[in-house]
Amino acid sequence: MFKRIFGLLAILFSVSALGGELGDSVKADYDGYLASLFDHFHRNPELSTVENETARRMALELSLAGFDVTEGVGGTGVVAIMKNGEGPLVMMRADMDGLPVEENSGLENASRAQQKSPITGNRVYVMHACGHDVHITSMVGTARHMAAHKDEWKGTLMLVVQPAEERVLGAQAMRDDDIWGRFGTPDYALAFHVSSSDVAGVINVSEGSPYAGADTVDIIIHGVGAHGAAPHRGKDPIVLGSQIVLALQTLVARELSPRESGVVTVGSFHSGTKHNIISDRAHLQLTVRNTNPETREILLNGIKRIAENMGRVAGLPEDMLPEVIISNESVPPTTNNAGLARRLKQAWSENMGDGAVVDIPTKGMGAEDFPFFTVDPNIMSVYWAIGGTPQEAFDVEEAGGEAVPSHHSPLFKISPEPSVTAGVESTIVALMELMSEG
Repeated sequence: MFKRIFGLLAILFSVSALGGELGDSVKADYDGYLASLFDHFHRNPELSTVENETARRMALELSLAGFDVTEGVGGTGVVAIMKNGEGPLVMMRADMDGLPVEENSGLENASRAQQKSPITGNRVYVMHACGHDVHITSMVGTARHMAAHKDEWKGTLMLVVQPAEERVLGAQAMRDDDIWGRFGTPDYALAFHVSSSDVAGVINVSEGSPYAGADTVDIIIHGVGAHGAAPHRGKDPIVLGSQIVLALQTLVARELSPRESGVVTVGSFHSGTKHNIISDRAHLQLTVRNTNPETREILLNGIKRIAENMGRVAGLPEDMLPEVIISNESVPPTTNNAGLARRLKQAWSENMGDGAVVDIPTKGMGAEDFPFFTVDPNIMSVYWAIGGTPQEAFDVEEAGGEAVPSHHSPLFKISPEPSVTAGVESTIVALMELMSEG
């Protein structure tokens, strides 16, 4: 009861601050409410698929803001709906899961939370090492503002609190739970991610593919076991596996166009039990990244061709050739609708200033499961980044000092105030652009 009264009072505080410019009102809400909420989420992260308390708190916050809230969608997912007359149905998504990492950031509010891993059953430390606490805090700020300004927009706003992004399970689970059939298919889908690689508060948006598609691939290599002193009596899967690993490097270097992006990484190689025993089996585990379906086909077909034919080179019979297993845990590339991205870039520039918007290509090939919300059917979407690292930290790194920690690092940290406020403000601007009257 007290939480509900406090929440309602906080909304009244937010409403009273909304007479000024958007940035000022968002900053006032951050100081008065969102800062403490972020602190709570940062101290209390939860692992993928078991984000039970986080989901409950998000359901409470969105309900207090006036949304119709449904819990338990696709596991721990939450869907909040606010209908406000005739107009488009616009979805905004925020992921909420943490990672099995022990925080060593040195922050006063560093997580000391532990949780039983749903994968291993072991009790592990948990950390918001990817900034999802920024996403859910910003969603609450967005919800509070949109509810307080219903006279400025029309349509239906759908806020989706997604579980298990780190395991690329949550978006598909919510789709499998018939999210569109139950709540409506969006006309537009939006999401953002805080980025330690961008200056705090900056909006980084691409008209292309900000995140890669990813496939998980296993290669099982069969051999003939033998004594290590008599290799001629066997077929060594370690040697064959090593040849396959090296040959796979030619896929990107020699089969993709030099301007086409792709990654084939062998992250695990397991075989053998003892120094002087030639094993009869090896297991390679790969991650394969792409930015379009054509590249994906080239890479996956190439992996199968190389693995099988290297087995033939080694003299294996056809029934013992390496097996290539492509997991169903794959995600397509995150691809922004170019026209919609240009439209939102203009809106952000006009409302937040030209210097607030950049288009800096992503250097890595990270993947996201957000595309499961935007394909089949295809939904116009934009996914942008919000900078989370102060310029001073980049200056120190460039001068040879402490490096800026990457996502998923135990040292990961971002500046909450500029990250959350830019997340809220950019989302509100995007929603108002798509849902404003006239």
